[in-house]
Amino acid sequence: MEADLASGNRLVFAYYITGHGFGHATRVIEVARHLILAGHEVHVVSAAPEFVFTSAIQSPRLFIRKVLLDCGAVQADALTVDRLASLKKYHETAVVPRCTILETEVKWLKSIKADLVVSDVVPVACRAAADAGIRSVCVTNFSWDFIYAEYVMDAGHHHRSIVWQIAADYSHCEFLIRLPGYCPMPAFRDVVDVPLVVRRLHKTRQEARNELGIGDDVKLLILNFGGQPAGWKLKEEYLPPGWLCLVCGASDTEEVPPNFIKLAKDTYTPDMIAASDCMLGKIGYGTVSEALAFGVPFVFVRRDYFNEEPFLRSMLEYYQGGVEMIRRDLLTGQWKPYLERAISLKPCYEGGVNGGEVAAHILQETASGKNYSSDKFSGARRLQDAIVLGYELQRIRGRDLYIPEWYANAENEFGLSKAPPTSRVDERSSPIDYSIQDFEVLHGDVQGFPDTVSFLKSLVELSALNDSGNTEKRREQKAAAGLFNWEEDIFVTRAPGRLDVMGGIADYSGSLVLQMPIREACHVAVQRNHPSKHRLWKHAQARQNSSVQGQTPVLQIVSYGSELSNRAPTFDMNLSDFMDGEKPISYENARKFFGKDPAQKWAAYVAGTILVLMRELGVRFEDSISVLVSSAVPEGKGVSSSASVEVASLSAIAAAHGLSVGSRDVALLCQKVENCIVGAPCGVMDQMTSACGEANKLLAMVCQPAEVLGLVEIPSHIRFWGLDSGIRHSVGGADYGSVRIGAFMGREIIKSTASSMLPVPSSVANGVNNYDSEDNGVELLQSESSLDYLCNLPPHRYEGVYAKVLPESMTGENFVEKFVDHNDPVTVIDEKRNYGVRASAGHPIYENFRVKAFKALLTSAASDEQLISLGELLYQCHYSYNACGLGSDGTDRLVQLVQEAQHSKSSGFEDGTLYGAKITGGGCGGTVCAIGKNSLRSSQRIIQIQQRYKAATGYLPFIFEGSSPGAGKFGHLRIRRRISPKH
Repeated sequence: MEADLASGNRLVFAYYITGHGFGHATRVIEVARHLILAGHEVHVVSAAPEFVFTSAIQSPRLFIRKVLLDCGAVQADALTVDRLASLKKYHETAVVPRCTILETEVKWLKSIKADLVVSDVVPVACRAAADAGIRSVCVTNFSWDFIYAEYVMDAGHHHRSIVWQIAADYSHCEFLIRLPGYCPMPAFRDVVDVPLVVRRLHKTRQEARNELGIGDDVKLLILNFGGQPAGWKLKEEYLPPGWLCLVCGASDTEEVPPNFIKLAKDTYTPDMIAASDCMLGKIGYGTVSEALAFGVPFVFVRRDYFNEEPFLRSMLEYYQGGVEMIRRDLLTGQWKPYLERAISLKPCYEGGVNGGEVAAHILQETASGKNYSSDKFSGARRLQDAIVLGYELQRIRGRDLYIPEWYANAENEFGLSKAPPTSRVDERSSPIDYSIQDFEVLHGDVQGFPDTVSFLKSLVELSALNDSGNTEKRREQKAAAGLFNWEEDIFVTRAPGRLDVMGGIADYSGSLVLQMPIREACHVAVQRNHPSKHRLWKHAQARQNSSVQGQTPVLQIVSYGSELSNRAPTFDMNLSDFMDGEKPISYENARKFFGKDPAQKWAAYVAGTILVLMRELGVRFEDSISVLVSSAVPEGKGVSSSASVEVASLSAIAAAHGLSVGSRDVALLCQKVENCIVGAPCGVMDQMTSACGEANKLLAMVCQPAEVLGLVEIPSHIRFWGLDSGIRHSVGGADYGSVRIGAFMGREIIKSTASSMLPVPSSVANGVNNYDSEDNGVELLQSESSLDYLCNLPPHRYEGVYAKVLPESMTGENFVEKFVDHNDPVTVIDEKRNYGVRASAGHPIYENFRVKAFKALLTSAASDEQLISLGELLYQCHYSYNACGLGSDGTDRLVQLVQEAQHSKSSGFEDGTLYGAKITGGGCGGTVCAIGKNSLRSSQRIIQIQQRYKAATGYLPFIFEGSSPGAGKFGHLRIRRRISPKH
């Protein structure tokens, strides 16, 4: 590009940099440097300090304009993003003054006669460029519509307009220069991929170490968090002997131990990274790209709620450059095992690191009038990106990022990515044929379940991998391989998810529910060992070695599937953490304990079962416990993945400790886990179905609180299917909770109304009211004034007496002022929030009636009228969900497709096939339940609906069909590995 300097064709670039941290500014430096080398002017618009730019570029053609046009993600501390504050700050920074910003930027762009606007990645810059008649290009690995999409679920749906506005602004951009480790970005029409943008080194590794006075025999760590977590104090013992640590971003007043060295704020960080033996910090584009480029192993701690991280982490681990550290170990100084693991790595990134030069060349040609286009960003890929963005817009508080498997594989499918590094091994390329005969089944029966056989075979494979010392396996596999003592007994349980046929959200109001256990299930393997024989992971061993308690029981959990979520695959804790003196800790303290690190909050579903057994049954755990969780029940689809994990975990832990806990009690204990420890306000039907259900039968239960009426045979001519909408669902979500609160508000208003309608007694003699005992109206009012469950109120009483007195909606503040409390032990009223009352209270009353009618119809004579009536009840339930605010576009579309299939005259099928459908579970997405004839034609119609949904949305729904027994019916397996002669 230097050749352009002589041409005299000087171009003017306006380069906008987002206000989120220095990382964006540092990568812009490298692009801007090459543009300036080519003889062009670069006007940087940024709120970052000037020294960030001037320390790397000294040129009169660099102009810096200090302006903040967006705020990025507001961080509560170095590791935690404040989602609500981020959206509020963006609203204040970019939404309220939007008109003024646009007017100012258009005027400024014209004043400098900009040839091209470049954005990394300020949304309004693209719109301002369009208004000024100037082309614009974005250079980034993520966009703010994707990052903010998750936050709206925490901050309320009214903030969705921010996401749409950002996406609309980006759509004015000519194309996207996309950096490696990128997130879904469907707002951009076209894309050009470039190598890593990495700042060049000013000094060699040896020169940098010499200036620091550090010899080659010293191991050097660089601590790079962009500011340390609040209240955190570094200590000398955090580092192993022979190590020194360079601290970036330390405050002037912060004191550090003698083996820590504070770096000046204007220190050129790339030189320090390249001089180090490993880096400890949080994942960001700058840290990951420079770690890979300079071959420095990266020990990283997850950053809460920043959606860029899973994609960068995947790239880092793909090239064998990363080790994850648990936040608890970071803060308590248990660094040694992670540092030792890091320096044993051999990062294998061999891709280009000249992205700055490549991007600058593309920008120069674009500003000169060349049109760039690429066929890489295919329509199919953009659809996939849009679907992932849709997932984000449906995410629920406390849920981690879900990346569908097809997204992770998309590049290979479309031929967009290079082959894996030669040093990586794909285990699937050379499958080993293991037999479960490698394990002796000492108790129980696999009952012919293929998924159980597969799970046992996976245990055999793990034991063989452990013996072989094979290091080329996934992180979670490696952790699992070292989890068990393979010569000791292992206990295995199985618990299915469930399809909510009827009842759904009416369970917490005492309704009758009908639930079918599905084919997909969760398997859990548990082993207990004396603490002296327990195989500990290195960081857990280091923590125990530093403890004054010495050997203490430890819980270690591995959960498969972490690659698809922004969560850690492992969790460990000392079981003494569950004790407060001689008593178990409170549920409130347990909820806080698991909430400290969102990357490990998932462990509450598993480890929480131990605390519940301690508190409710008085169990004391003296041995260490190892747990492996492998669930085929998809998360976020409304089929009770959490209940299946809880039930399988508690059942396995109970079996391993010789506890006899009935299926009903297992379900009630697991509900406590979800309500009191996880903090999700669910009813008990999910856990009851997973624990007590039977294959091809509907569990009939009255949720007052959990009275199982029995099992209802599914007639042989009837079949149920589940169709996944692709929209994530969780009972932990704000919408589910607000509808539940609205229902309990309605119950209190009904009770108060009934009390106010009771006649005042004319006299009271001997403490007995002189009511006419034959006055049934008074008896009804007395019963309704002490209503324990909404579903005990008949629909005719609700419609005739109470529906008209219930407000359509009510603020929490007004309710508390009038009624004090809604008397629901698992939800809390937000006084500033407005709650729907009439629809939320009316739904369970009518739903209870619908379920009773549905149950009666199932036992009636087989006929089209029977099926039509059953389907009609499903439809009514679906639209009642919508009235409560628990619908979604995806589930509505699926129900509409079932209706079209049912009423189509051109279907080619003379007789009926499908008869009805409804949203299930907690609503707001998830799965639709459909009912039809048990025939091949019906299955064909379901597949047609699946394909039509994909054609309309780009998402292929998962079809749930088939059934399997609950955990109680399965029981447990006790297995032990057979020892071959070579052992």
